[in-house]
Amino acid sequence: MSRVVLDASAVLALLNRETGWQNAEAVLGDGCISSVNVCEVLARLVERGVPEKAAWEIFHALELESFPFDDAQAREAARLRAGTRKHGLPLGDRACLALARSLKRPALTADRAWSNLDAGVDVRLLR
Repeated sequence: MSRVVLDASAVLALLNRETGWQNAEAVLGDGCISSVNVCEVLARLVERGVPEKAAWEIFHALELESFPFDDAQAREAARLRAGTRKHGLPLGDRACLALARSLKRPALTADRAWSNLDAGVDVRLLR
């Protein structure tokens, strides 16, 4: 199976056992994530009352390879802004798409707004 880039929404669906979580679980062994999306996952867990150290341990246990949001990723995410603005995609979503584009891999998300995107990425929905 090819590597899949997970959006924060996919990871959170998995952790919260939301509809479609099994689809995220199925790609964990071959999944990766942008460091921007790692931040989103950790922030959501902490917002829900999980202590920061425990949130990191929960995320780390998923064994997802994290890619840094470097200058190249920042430029790619910025390029995606014009084409995704009408869909309301925030930086975290564009960071995921930028990583997927640069790796030439599909992106897995729970965000249905991505289904109408023409971002040069194979978008796969959890549900």
